[in-house]
Amino acid sequence: MKKVIFLMMSVFVTSTAFTPGTEFTEATQQVAFEDGEWFKFRIHYGVFNASYAEMKIEKARLKGKPVYHIKGKGKSTGLLHLFFKVNDKYETYIDRETVKPYRFIRKIDEGGHTKNIQIDFNHEAGTAIVHDKKHKEKTTVNIEPSTQDMMSAFYHLRNMVDIKTLKLGDEFTLPMFFDKENFNFKLSYLGEEEVKTKFGRVASLKFRPYVQSGRVFKEEESLTVWISKDENKIPLKIQAKLAVGSLTADLEAFKGLKHSFKIIAD
Repeated sequence: MKKVIFLMMSVFVTSTAFTPGTEFTEATQQVAFEDGEWFKFRIHYGVFNASYAEMKIEKARLKGKPVYHIKGKGKSTGLLHLFFKVNDKYETYIDRETVKPYRFIRKIDEGGHTKNIQIDFNHEAGTAIVHDKKHKEKTTVNIEPSTQDMMSAFYHLRNMVDIKTLKLGDEFTLPMFFDKENFNFKLSYLGEEEVKTKFGRVASLKFRPYVQSGRVFKEEESLTVWISKDENKIPLKIQAKLAVGSLTADLEAFKGLKHSFKIIAD
């Protein structure tokens, strides 16, 4: 179960998509979100309420640059917390205009397994400096153009997506950097679907992120993600088939959305 919070945060990255043929360039205008946006998700492992995850946006400055400071955290609850305590924190600092990441922080404690990593991106030089604070090590790694971290990617893609041009079966990839590795994340568009939420029925877009099967996931097609079909493009529901059991995450609460959130009338 130590992967529950990590999986949840990772899935946020894949909870939207971009137009076929779109190049990985900097967003020319930030239109999908704003300061003060906040999400809370309830995560179920089988029949158990395993944990909660939150994400929020605040205005800040980093080395004199105006940025959005985005914080994500997850904490175990209930029976899981009694037997296996999880307390994970993720942060990213992104440019307010281009939404490119300048710094990513991952500080986790999962049943005593801890990590404290800071990644500083230099997009002009094409490098990322990985500072492992736990082991007091620094490593410089070359990165691909327009690389995103696991949190900034979600916000970047919310600006790049054009939901009017999506076609059933469209597949996409996104260059990402995590810990010390570059990789391409792939997902496909499965069409539209109404999702039942605690707020009512919501029109959504359904996606299938591809993951590595084996120790954590049951198979490559183990993840399914639903996002709102509006200008906010927020994740509504996530389902994952794990090697042992299943994981479901539902939007529990939100505030500070830049655009209206529409419920389908009965």
